[in-house]
Formats: sequence, structure tokens, C-alpha cells
Amino acid sequence: MMWQVELHSRFGQKESAFELSMAFKSNAQRLVVFGPSGAGKTQTLMMMAGLNTPQEGRVVFKDNVLFDSQSHMNLPARLRGLGYVFQDYALFPHLTVRQNIGFALKEGWLNPSPAHQDSSVNHWMEVFQLESVASLYPEQISGGQRQRTALARALVSQPAALLLDEPFAAMDRALRQRLRSELLQLQAELSLPMVLITHDEEDMQAFAQEVIQVDKGRVISGSNPSD
Repeated sequence: MMWQVELHSRFGQKESAFELSMAFKSNAQRLVVFGPSGAGKTQTLMMMAGLNTPQEGRVVFKDNVLFDSQSHMNLPARLRGLGYVFQDYALFPHLTVRQNIGFALKEGWLNPSPAHQDSSVNHWMEVFQLESVASLYPEQISGGQRQRTALARALVSQPAALLLDEPFAAMDRALRQRLRSELLQLQAELSLPMVLITHDEEDMQAFAQEVIQVDKGRVISGSNPSD
């Protein structure tokens, strides 16, 4: 089984409280978690990645236990081997494209040098056609280039799976279509398991081998989108 996920957490208090209780299993290479804004999709993805900690639950990836509240197992995010692409890309504004990509390979507090050369960084800049903007900062490049930079940063450390939070939400329709196609081709070439969360039905139709539909912190249904 690719993914076995069970997550339980409560956020806020009294009338404003939000209770998340997600449970699903999937063997799909491309899994889409689909639902409206506020359904708990991002919290679910961040808990799978180890960026947030559920109050109770269990996360297993390919028989590797990443989190288990009963046995007090909570593998740090950096050791889970999962690449994460944030909705807003979370690029460091004071680092160049090359530095942002190389940051994933650094340990400790020091940023990569602007002049530092790394074969892995060079490879992913070539794959995503970022060589011409390598020395530019995030505010100086387009939305598509920022997304490619975030993808390159997630992939440079050779993750075992890729987690994507609404990766096309901030783009116009034409750019979304082009980048969907690029990401699908990349995923197929790498045979890289992928979990994508979205509220966009076009994303779901383009990517999903299996869909987990969620709302109000709960799983509503799981299905193959072609059913």
C-alpha cells in the first residue's frame, strides 16, 4: 500500500472549533485530495509531511511508519523523504533562484552561496528551463518560473514522493494548462508518487488516478475519477 493515513486534530475553541478526522488508504501513484476551501486539505497534507503534528493518528508510506501517536513515533519532516510544494511556493525572497533550489541540500543555518555550483541544482534548473533566471530573485521572475523553482527545490533532494498544495491556484488558465502538462510528463518520467490537493475539478481530472473527496474535515468518498 502506498499511503495509509489516519489523522485526528481539533483546532480553535467552542463555536469556532474545527475538527479534522481524515482516514484513507491509496495505492495510486497520483492521488488527488479534492474538496472546497476550508475542508482541511492543507492541514492533512502538512501532517503527512511532518510540518504539523496531529493530536492522534498514523501516517504510513510504503510500509514505512512516519507518524504513530500510539507508539509515539513522529519522524521529523526532513527525514520523511517527502518533497513539499506550498501553494504560495514559499520561496526565500532574499535568495536567488539558484540559492532557493540549493537550499534543500544545505544543513544548518548558512544559505548557499550565490556562486555555488552543484550538479543536482544545475540538473533541475535545466529540466525546468531556469538557467536564464538563475541569478534573479523571486520578485523578478514570473509566476510560472516561481512554481518551477519551487518544484526544483522539492525535487533536488530526490524525494520518495511529492506533495503539492494547490500548485496552480494563483495562475491564469493558459499557464495552468501548460504547467499541468509539464508536471504530468515529469511525474511519468520519474515514476514519482504524488499527492495533490485541490478544489479545481480540472486539476482533479488531469492528475487523479484516485480521488479522495473531503469536506468539513472528513472524507466523503474515494473513487477512480473515470468511474
